[in-house]
Amino acid sequence: ALLSSADAEKTPGYWNKGARRRLELALALQPAAQRAKNIILFMGDGMGLSTMSAARIYQGQLSGGSGEENILAMETFPHVALAKVSGAVLGGTVLLPLLEIPLNSPCFQTYTIDRQVPDSAGTGTAYLCGVKANAKTLGLSGAAVYGKCRTAFGNEVDSILHRARLAGKSVGIVTTTRVQHASPGAAYAHSASRSWYADANMPKEALRDGCKDIAYQLVHNTDINVILGGGRMYMTPTRTPDPEYPEDPDQNGIRKDGQDLIAEWLSAKKVVCQGRGGARYVWDKKGLDAVEDDSVSHLMGLFEPKDMRYELNRNTSTDPSIVEMTEKAIRILRRNPNGFFLFVEDEIDHGHHSGRAKQALMEAVMLDRAVARAGELTSPTDTLTVVTADHSHVFTFGGSTPRGNSIFGLAPKKAKDKRAYTSILYGNGPGYSIHDGVRPAASLPAAEDKDYRQQAAVPLETETHSGEDVVVLAQGPMAHLFHGVQEQHYIAHAMAYAACLEPYAAEPGCRAARRASHGTQCSPQPLLALLALCMAALTVG
Repeated sequence: ALLSSADAEKTPGYWNKGARRRLELALALQPAAQRAKNIILFMGDGMGLSTMSAARIYQGQLSGGSGEENILAMETFPHVALAKVSGAVLGGTVLLPLLEIPLNSPCFQTYTIDRQVPDSAGTGTAYLCGVKANAKTLGLSGAAVYGKCRTAFGNEVDSILHRARLAGKSVGIVTTTRVQHASPGAAYAHSASRSWYADANMPKEALRDGCKDIAYQLVHNTDINVILGGGRMYMTPTRTPDPEYPEDPDQNGIRKDGQDLIAEWLSAKKVVCQGRGGARYVWDKKGLDAVEDDSVSHLMGLFEPKDMRYELNRNTSTDPSIVEMTEKAIRILRRNPNGFFLFVEDEIDHGHHSGRAKQALMEAVMLDRAVARAGELTSPTDTLTVVTADHSHVFTFGGSTPRGNSIFGLAPKKAKDKRAYTSILYGNGPGYSIHDGVRPAASLPAAEDKDYRQQAAVPLETETHSGEDVVVLAQGPMAHLFHGVQEQHYIAHAMAYAACLEPYAAEPGCRAARRASHGTQCSPQPLLALLALCMAALTVG
């Protein structure tokens, strides 16, 4: 007779059989040493190991299971590394497969130059540009000083997205934040402050010194084929009504320079590579769904004035999900015979900062669904897919909860104060709650609500990042380069090596195909270089 799953788990054979199957898979695993045509980097902002574990359980419970036995799509990737978020630099050399790189560390660490616990701007510069930087700066080396415009000049560093575009690949950004936010911003901007979203957000001194806001750089620095996320208000002049909320002046455009960057972007794309594919701008799900994949070479979709809504708050008829945006981006980008680079970010981070674990974990579940969908649309034979996080949060779950306990449920025993508490807790944040010297008891069903704030040990307006390691998972060509305990800026180097991008374009195994020349500094006029490429293509055609 067949045993139920619960009964089967009580037999040694169940565990022995499963372990043997995994052992056989491990023994059959061989490095995929060919070069990658495509790269997809999924970044769960704030997706620490505890968040991943809790999201795994939540996803399993959403599917009707107890949750613990569930496996995320990203967890099926065969190659895993850890990125350290704190530590000291020591001497040493690291040997990597096919690559010998002398480093000043016997292991790899992800602190920023000036912070033990990093922010999303410094980390974005690390995993996208390949260099350590100071917190709150974007696309600049550590020589740049936060908030000091003039220190940016001459200290620009180029992202792997920028290098991929100059190498002839199509490139894209998908995010559930504003597209000018720290993580996506590191893919194209060089800014002494992550907060300079529009010129209205910049100090007068920075404007006088010649610095440009991040939204301006979005449309002028790199020819990005697909841009999907939020951030409409930073693109249009002051008092420009928002198309979705025209009666709400708080959602209007805020640019003081009078520039309509959306119109400028559309106009520029009509000039660059004219006749090689159109450009479209959309601001809602209906518009996105109407875009035919083979009709455009460039697509910008801005679906909210600022950040997009949490998945649990999303209007499914007006705003696309991260899964839908990822699919649209891949379908457009994969038409390029030279391949593509796509950066996909889900803002798990904001849910944690607000102390709302359910919002954060649903975002992590949605990121995993996007990973799964991308796997269906691409092949690991030519696509390197990497999943990682920029940092973690002071989020944890415990309390000796029984198997199948709701991830948002209560611990089975009361605390020392004789009051119930949730399994999920925060080390600090807005969930701190003491009334008349007494902690309120947690209760159901209140703790299951999407906006419930789990209790925190220390009162803060917003919960903070934490400093523990984050995971890096990879599959596809050169995925074996992600191993051991890595330093965060190494991620950009491993991806560049895998796809024969600078500074590794001349490495063994890379084709001696024509590539645009590219230095370590930001090209001041990338659209001119791309226009030259397009004219050459038209001449040959």
